[in-house]
Amino acid sequence: MSQIQASIPTQPRAKQLRACLLCSIVQTPADFRKHGCPNCEELMQMKGYPDRIQACTTTHFEGVIAVINPEESWVARWQRTSKYVRGMYAVRVKGRIPEDVEAELESRGLKYRPRDGTDQD
Repeated sequence: MSQIQASIPTQPRAKQLRACLLCSIVQTPADFRKHGCPNCEELMQMKGYPDRIQACTTTHFEGVIAVINPEESWVARWQRTSKYVRGMYAVRVKGRIPEDVEAELESRGLKYRPRDGTDQD
């Protein structure tokens, strides 16, 4: 099992937290700026780019779950985060990834599934 993990947000001000629109990990804007997204930085390219963070993350999300052991967690499987790093994840995220990121996913043969619950299995 991978020991990589995202930083756990400890700020009591939830309005400052942001959720990645692709993987739903919840971090502070400073963590996204400093480290990018620990799960999908290759696609999202947020590290060091405040405008990109603004476009690829959102403050509009519902619920938060702590994923400690992603590979063995049924909640992580249900939320489609079992292949991601340990961390805090939003249950539902409002918004869509930018068109260029969606096009990049398609070019790699991956289907984008919004994390707002509109694309049910």
